Amino acid sequence: MALLQVVVFLMMCAVALGWVARHFRFPYPIALVIGGAALGFVPRLPQLQFDPQFLLVLVLPPILYQAALLTSWHEFKANIRPIGLLAIGLVIATTLAVGATLKLLIPDIPWSAAFVLGAIVSPPDAAAATSILSRLNIPRNVVTVLEGESLVNDASGLVIYKFAVAAVLTGAFSLWEASIQFVAVAAGGIAIGFLIGQLFVFIHRYLGDAFIEVLTTLAVPYVAYISAESLHVSGVLAVVAAGIVRGRYSPEIVSAEMRIIARSVWNLLVFLLNTLIFILIGVQLSAIVARLTDYSVGELFFYGTFVSAVAIFVRFAWVYPATYLPLVLRALLGEQVAPPREGEVFIMGWCGMRGIVSLAAALALPQALEDGSAFPERDLVIFLTFVVIAVTLVLQGLTLKPLIRMLKVGRDWSLQEEKQRAQMALGKAAIAAIDAVVAKSGIPNELAERIRAEFAEKITLSVPEGLVLRHSGADDARRLRDAAVKAERQELIRLWRENQISDEVLHHIEEDLDYQESRI
Repeated sequence: MALLQVVVFLMMCAVALGWVARHFRFPYPIALVIGGAALGFVPRLPQLQFDPQFLLVLVLPPILYQAALLTSWHEFKANIRPIGLLAIGLVIATTLAVGATLKLLIPDIPWSAAFVLGAIVSPPDAAAATSILSRLNIPRNVVTVLEGESLVNDASGLVIYKFAVAAVLTGAFSLWEASIQFVAVAAGGIAIGFLIGQLFVFIHRYLGDAFIEVLTTLAVPYVAYISAESLHVSGVLAVVAAGIVRGRYSPEIVSAEMRIIARSVWNLLVFLLNTLIFILIGVQLSAIVARLTDYSVGELFFYGTFVSAVAIFVRFAWVYPATYLPLVLRALLGEQVAPPREGEVFIMGWCGMRGIVSLAAALALPQALEDGSAFPERDLVIFLTFVVIAVTLVLQGLTLKPLIRMLKVGRDWSLQEEKQRAQMALGKAAIAAIDAVVAKSGIPNELAERIRAEFAEKITLSVPEGLVLRHSGADDARRLRDAAVKAERQELIRLWRENQISDEVLHHIEEDLDYQESRI
């Protein structure tokens, strides 16, 4: 009964917070952090008990896997340098800066515990930022870099986090040994993820049932994570690698029915996991603050705001040199380079909101060391993590849209133009397929003309719904529509494989084709 009450409580909180985010039209992570903080001060709210390590395994794999599935490998490779500078270099710089800041503020805290906080808050979560940027037609390279950074920095930040936690638990740390282990752990995780991704791609071709396909998809991130961790390599990187591999083959092996179901299942699952983490931290927040008796409210407020300011400042201090120094070096070598607009660089620096990954890592901190003593300043680290998330999400998340308008960052209509070109090509392929079926099957030309008109109208007006025919030729109409949609899908995949359209355009049109096929 207690478990059922917890589930009902979590579902009601998810509904309420989701409604608030939708009603006030801001990214739902902002509603979660505000709602989670408010829950912490509800009187006599029951404390939810959980295993920290189990929580990390439950939450992280599906969240990272969904992000990896939607990552464009082509655009990722094209922007590998800026992504690497942000996702690895900036993560290390933030870990060191925040750790040193905490040690400066509280000299009694061990260096290893200070760096644990640095590693936890080092990876920004770009989900809220990219959801805003994509709606405002910001230049695609900005969105691509932020999405790529968000994917890789979670992995690099969590690998550093594990090394920092291990240093706290064992009391020993060697930079040389840690560097060697970092490379080995990362390479091993990527290799395991690649193999598991290929294995599930092979298995998927023989399933043939939409519900089994969805269940199999839900299993992939957990299988990749657990397999890698059991071999003492990075489970996070294994999940990311498996997601990218499977996402590369998804347009060809996944049925329309499965994609429609999976899209809803994944969105709901990730939203519930986000809600779970913020509710758990919210419920514990009052107890955590009550246990921090060594610090006054003023000190906690000062530490939280100061650490948040350092995390924001370090990103700006890194983004500007990382953007302009390579351009200066290329210009010195005689290359013609077009510098980015000032507003674009500032927006990339401002998109440093922390989120679910940082919170899950903080909650997963062990309660005690190997000798049985308490983990040093665990409650303080969790509290400061929540403050950094709250400050960055609320401050940066709510001001991002007005800043973009104030800076007059250029609008990018290339995505719409690319989508229109793709729809033109798909419409022509569909009409050619209809003509082929009519010539082969002897279907009445009057019916064929009606179906041709549907797809010709799509070319000019992009109307997703087809005309409904109510006569005895319904079976023939279904055959023509089915052939046309399949031809469109083949043409879409061809355009994508030849890099004539981006993954984002692929997903937009693919969703439309899925619903068309389901209606047929």
